[in-house]
Amino acid sequence: MRTAIVHYWLLNMRGGEKVLEALCRLLPDADLFTLFYEPDRVSPVIRAHRCRASFLQPFRKFYRSLLPLMPMALEQFDLREYDLIVSSESGPAKGVLAPSGARHVCYCHTPMRYLWDLYPAYRNEWTASRAKRALMTPLAHYLRMWDYASAARVDHFVANSENVRQRIARAYRREAQVIQPPVAVETFYSKPSDDYYLIVSELVAYKRVDTAVRVFARNGRRLKIVGAGPDFKALQLAAAPNVEFCGRVEDQELRELYARCRAFLMPGEEDFGIAAVEALASGKPVIAFGRGGALETVPVRQPLGGVLYATPDDDSMQRAIEEWDQLEPQVQSCALQAHAAQFSEAQFAKKMGALLRPDECRQAEAGR
Repeated sequence: MRTAIVHYWLLNMRGGEKVLEALCRLLPDADLFTLFYEPDRVSPVIRAHRCRASFLQPFRKFYRSLLPLMPMALEQFDLREYDLIVSSESGPAKGVLAPSGARHVCYCHTPMRYLWDLYPAYRNEWTASRAKRALMTPLAHYLRMWDYASAARVDHFVANSENVRQRIARAYRREAQVIQPPVAVETFYSKPSDDYYLIVSELVAYKRVDTAVRVFARNGRRLKIVGAGPDFKALQLAAAPNVEFCGRVEDQELRELYARCRAFLMPGEEDFGIAAVEALASGKPVIAFGRGGALETVPVRQPLGGVLYATPDDDSMQRAIEEWDQLEPQVQSCALQAHAAQFSEAQFAKKMGALLRPDECRQAEAGR
């Protein structure tokens, strides 16, 4: 069975790319298709696959500005020789034109935020230029119609969380099966705390890292921020000396940062929250905005794995940190690691394998 995996863009290694890695292991002979490709910025597992980039590839440095052209670029991919199409969508990917005899499965990290649930914030709060706002309105309308129409090209939707399943139903009027994304939980470990808090995030507006920067400027506690993005410089300018920006780090350094932090912070609403699961797999608690994926990943009773706060503002985060001061002695690192085990790569491979290759899975079960 010839298989193609379509991923929106391959320009760094974030949560979506970790899911792609797991898909590449599950489908080792699959070919990759993507809008933009930077081989040096992705893992060897991804580079090992034959990858075809779109005609927009020469302009990849400006990829954020090329969204109106992405539907056309996706539809130019020739997938006639493939029997199975797996699209990995957060940016546009499911809009490819699959042959009539092929099966198209979309693993949806979320319907595009900037077109659907976060569009009002992008237009009215996070876009300062009047000219850009005026241009955004008709372009977003066109892209939203295309995105809705392209959902009809998918045979089976998979959501990465119950949160995203509900978004898919609301945006596309389609049902979706929930399969949580894979986390290499067995590679994380716990060490005594160095008394700093940790954020691991892309530095974009909807992640609300600015809230944490303001709160820690006020409370004087140590905060380390791992990640990069368009808000990097603005956040640095607003930060106090007790806030350290680490940029992008290698995997081993990231595991050490998790292992020695006091607690992990997740200030924005996450689709699922792979970084929070990585923190739990390191035996560390999570202090998070209590909406979206955090409700499905962060245990707040048995085991006690963190604090969820109700509103995404400075005072709520500060109160949650102070509340955690009182609860911290109750934490059992091994219990958090056991909780995180349910999100392992093995569980993802088992569930996705049963969906993508049901005949092989049935044969394997029969042979046991």
